[in-house]
Amino acid sequence: MDKLSAYLPRSTHSSSFRALLGGVLLVTVVTFTSFNAILDWQQQHTDRIPINASQILQKCQALHIPPGPPANFHGRTESDRFVPGTPSTLIKNATIWTGRVEGHEAIVGGLLLDKGIIKEVGSIPTSVLRAYKKLVVVDAGGAWVTPGIVDMHSHLGVNSSPSLRGAADTNSRKGLVLPWLRSLDGLNTHDDAYQLSISGGVTTANVLPGSADAIGGQAFTIKLRPTSERSSSSLVLEPPHSLNGTEFDPSLPPRWRQMKHACGENPSRVYSGTRMDTIWAFREGYDTARKIKQSQDAYCQNALAGKWNGLGDYPENLQWEALVDVLRGRVKVHNHCYEAVDLDGIVRLTNEFKFSVAAFHHAHETYLVPDLVKKAYGQTPAIALFATDSRYKREAYRGSEFAPRILADNGLRVVMKSDHPVLDSRHLLFEAQQAHFYGLPFNLALGSVTTTPATVLGYDHRIGFIKKGYDADVVIWDSHPLALGATPKQVFIDGIVQLQNPHVKTKPEEFQQVPKTPDFTKQAEDAVKYDGLPPLELKESVSDSFIFTNLSSLFLKQGNKIREVFSVSEAGSPGVVVVEKGQVSCFGTSLECQLGRYGSDVQKVDLDGGSITPALISYGSPLGLNHIDQEASTNDGSVYNPLSGGAPSILGQGPVIRAVDGLQFSTRDALLAYRAGVTVGVSSPSTSGFLSGLGTAFGTGIRHRLADGAVLQETTALHIELGSSSPSVSTHISAVRRLLLGELEGDLGAQAQRVIQGEIPLVIQVQSADIIATLIKLKQEVEAFHGTTIQLTLAGANEAHLLAKEIGQAGIGVILAPSRSFPGTWRSQRILAGPPLTEDNSVAVLSAHNVTVGIGIEEQWASVNLRFDAAWAALEAKETLSKAEAIALASVNLERLLGVQTPIADLIALKGGSFFDFESKVVGVISPQRKVVELLPEVA
Repeated sequence: MDKLSAYLPRSTHSSSFRALLGGVLLVTVVTFTSFNAILDWQQQHTDRIPINASQILQKCQALHIPPGPPANFHGRTESDRFVPGTPSTLIKNATIWTGRVEGHEAIVGGLLLDKGIIKEVGSIPTSVLRAYKKLVVVDAGGAWVTPGIVDMHSHLGVNSSPSLRGAADTNSRKGLVLPWLRSLDGLNTHDDAYQLSISGGVTTANVLPGSADAIGGQAFTIKLRPTSERSSSSLVLEPPHSLNGTEFDPSLPPRWRQMKHACGENPSRVYSGTRMDTIWAFREGYDTARKIKQSQDAYCQNALAGKWNGLGDYPENLQWEALVDVLRGRVKVHNHCYEAVDLDGIVRLTNEFKFSVAAFHHAHETYLVPDLVKKAYGQTPAIALFATDSRYKREAYRGSEFAPRILADNGLRVVMKSDHPVLDSRHLLFEAQQAHFYGLPFNLALGSVTTTPATVLGYDHRIGFIKKGYDADVVIWDSHPLALGATPKQVFIDGIVQLQNPHVKTKPEEFQQVPKTPDFTKQAEDAVKYDGLPPLELKESVSDSFIFTNLSSLFLKQGNKIREVFSVSEAGSPGVVVVEKGQVSCFGTSLECQLGRYGSDVQKVDLDGGSITPALISYGSPLGLNHIDQEASTNDGSVYNPLSGGAPSILGQGPVIRAVDGLQFSTRDALLAYRAGVTVGVSSPSTSGFLSGLGTAFGTGIRHRLADGAVLQETTALHIELGSSSPSVSTHISAVRRLLLGELEGDLGAQAQRVIQGEIPLVIQVQSADIIATLIKLKQEVEAFHGTTIQLTLAGANEAHLLAKEIGQAGIGVILAPSRSFPGTWRSQRILAGPPLTEDNSVAVLSAHNVTVGIGIEEQWASVNLRFDAAWAALEAKETLSKAEAIALASVNLERLLGVQTPIADLIALKGGSFFDFESKVVGVISPQRKVVELLPEVA
């Protein structure tokens, strides 16, 4: 009333007039009777009332109605998205995480879904169920059930898969400030990722424009299920107004709108500007919107005062109306913003123009400046993060895996997001799992992909929670949702089953509980203490002798295999491992190792039910060659492509480039990999096409090239890449044929001879099954010609499962990179998705055909997740892989496939659990080669 009374002339400020207009001027639904009262009053005080005066007054009053659902929304008996014919469904015997009570409520009982909404939760009376004559009953068998996952930052449908020209509508290049653009206008319904994302439990996605522009346009929140209409518009959840206009029903509250902003490097890079240019573009755009808003407010003040003479038309501008709505508090602003300098600029902008930011996205430095974030105008923004995806550019260099925990400790709301297809949104839950592993409380971790994004988006009245009257978007899981590899057994969107004949394997009992995560308190404190760059090098212990106690399992290399040589379940009591000068001298029970014979100088480390396993190998990224991927000055760079031009003249006929010459030590990604149990990296030179060069094997935790253990093997395999179309694929194959038939001279010819003689492998980066089939034939041709056997390894290999039998018969090895495939390109689209969409994953299928399989990564930050990748692959291929074979995927198998002939004998010690779950963390590295043991500071 106070805000609206300012629009009335002083003569109307009497109590009688207020009584007349009390129901009109409050921010509620305005009736036509009220407008007639205004018009009757105005008829007595002014002239020339326009014929559309009632509509004008309605519009003016509606400017002050806050967004939200209608007042009677929760009284609905049918969803606006209900599909007639959808059967009513009872999910019984479920363990239901509702999202209520700050994420602490779990109910054992049932869920009744009908007409697209949740009708009952918990103990459902029989009398209620009798009313349903045709009720589909799903017995959850005690399984966990949660709300559908909400991805608050996705480019699903606008950056489509497979990536094809014309299928990418993420960014405009028409200017820095473009609030009039709409992601809906580029939303492709044929994106291959929709069904994949649903199979990961994702039911709702906020589809944002890209970050090339300061204001990239309006985002639209969609449900992922296909509709009978098959249109983009039919996917939209709560359209904010007519999708072909800007008007909405003034008798109802408006619905929330969403908009993308971006600051920092991205818009600066795209438009060859600076941060100063970007902030000015923001200010200029908001000043334009503010002037329009002011003119609208002045217009409405006159209209409500009955000053119609010369008033003219309502001032509005189709291009700027969305930004005006931001100033009116009707738009959720999603701001791509990394660094403190940019966060500060946006916070100042919000206070200058009086608008709120719903969330800062990416936001890698927010954990360092939580008090700055709280200074933003209006409600404090939420923070939407990756879990471990950092350091890929300067803005992300200080990112920390402990950011979610630190932000939550500072009272800020945390959302985990995918930025799909940057990360496959199918695995968005994995982001929440990692955040929990590194210290985010379980209720906030689960909420970070359900309740919190739903609330931030303004849809917490219908999604993100399991409550009576809410949308029937629910997921039945095969394990606790925060357990590694949690997979949907079924997904419902609007009460409609989304998975046809899902394939889910039985998970161990320990996966049905919330993981007991490790203590990373010191690391979190150091992240802030050192301004995002804490020291990462481990110190060699001064002791020569160690006894690792309270061991549950021990895995050791035996030849080219890994064996479990101790298990607490078989021994009947926890084990010990004695290490002297980096060598395991005894393992077994305390009695078997006669611990009493060791003196007082021995250092004891209690592993609290942990494990010791062979260390892992990282392959597939430029680890050790790059510090920051997107900063050329920090990287080795890319080698020349012999198929697109000759070698630089100084190189003569052109040597084969060796990765060892470009190694850089103490990169943060390498040191973090070392702390995560990845002690060796194998990298090949980065290539712009075809010939990469000779790979190298190096120690990830070593300070410099001249230190002991820095370079384990100077050259490993010869690496090439196939699949680009310039020049043609057939040209690439022809070049490989000449290479393997020994028709080339110079250094490349010499290296080809090493391949031909079986001295080193040829590693070919390839995805397409068609190209793989050609390579199988080519290998047969070459071996018949020379009478020798060559070692051929396929890397990437998304489509290798289609030829598993033939690859096995040909004696070819495969490195799956990434281990969970994604149809990013046309040549990699025929993936084997794995459960729940397919019974097996690629690891299982290839292994079943005697193919030596390894797993790799694509970006160097992902090295820290290698043990989770291996464990996840084993969980999906439970009948095919043993635990030892799972460890081999990222260790001994990679040695064979990549030509690492120097024995890697490093071991890693894990405390608190096994290699295969989120309950343990790496606390030490045992290095026989360097004769040392290195422990994390808190256990040293």
